[in-house]
Amino acid sequence: MTQRKGEKTTISIQEHMAIDVCPGPIQPIKQISDYFPRYPRAGPARCAPPPPATTLGMTRPEEEPDVEGYDSDDSTTLGTLDFSLLYDQENNALHCTINKAKGLKPMDHNGLSDPYVKLHLLPGASKANKLRTKTLRNTLNPIWSETLTYYGITDEDMVRKTLRISVCDEDKFRHNEFIGETRIPLKKLKPNQTKNFYNCLEKQLPIDKTDDKSLEERGRIMISLKYSSQKSGLVVGIVRCAHLAAMDANGFSDPYVKTYLKPDENKKSKHKTAVKKKTLNPEFNEEFFYEIKYADLSKKTLEVTVWDYDIGKSNDFIGGVSLGISANGERLKHWFDCLKNKDKKIERWHTLTNELPGTTFND
Repeated sequence: MTQRKGEKTTISIQEHMAIDVCPGPIQPIKQISDYFPRYPRAGPARCAPPPPATTLGMTRPEEEPDVEGYDSDDSTTLGTLDFSLLYDQENNALHCTINKAKGLKPMDHNGLSDPYVKLHLLPGASKANKLRTKTLRNTLNPIWSETLTYYGITDEDMVRKTLRISVCDEDKFRHNEFIGETRIPLKKLKPNQTKNFYNCLEKQLPIDKTDDKSLEERGRIMISLKYSSQKSGLVVGIVRCAHLAAMDANGFSDPYVKTYLKPDENKKSKHKTAVKKKTLNPEFNEEFFYEIKYADLSKKTLEVTVWDYDIGKSNDFIGGVSLGISANGERLKHWFDCLKNKDKKIERWHTLTNELPGTTFND
């Protein structure tokens, strides 16, 4: 084609596409698999990293598994709990320090949880012996650094009791959800020595329901006994109660204590403490005197009952305990110690049960 002077050069659309799109020979299109080569399970030999330098007798340490990375049904998916326990033998107290948790199972739609920890003593778990931490919001790695204390713990409890520690997720509009738990037999602890634990949480274990319901614990009471030779009588002290069962709708009770020395033919042995308002851990520090000959004490039984005071209706029975020759365990031992040690005040903690007075209290 000849071009006249003054005319612009024209290029066909075919020529234009050939210049812009295909400047050279057409190359075959790669397959997508070419970008993701497959190697044998061991990997290509040429890509394998050189083995680490080792010293004779030394091996490379294995990498610790990441608890949060598991995706199976193993208990490790529930998380781990860091806590410590201390049995203060002199003060009959069990201190439970809840430090932190790690890698908890997400329970909320946002992939997080609102965790808290609650404690129960087994057997005999009830609201009376439940303790709990504060709730921490939107976290799978909460740090509580909180100490919860059980008062009135005896050496006998340390032999036969187990501490159940549960981690739960708090929900404002639904029931709180269980995340995981761990259980520690208290006999593993040595008196006055702190023991640290870092346990994987487990799925909820069934609680033995074969226990006699009549022995459900309703709290603890500290009682002092002293036979006064000078006054020729028994001095009974009601010191304090701990972890009483809540009887009112507000989650508390208005407790007071009644004592009887039976048999009581003249019905004059009743004594009653003052009422302590809105508390599950009242301190009374009151003493009552029973005029009685020392020789007659072996025929008597001291009955102690704790009640919740209600206005306008019958008072609620919380729990009771009996001390005397017909008792057993710590209650019998406390009574004997009083008889053997005149003019000496003997203080002991005792477990309240929901059996009414006049029946035999078993451990």
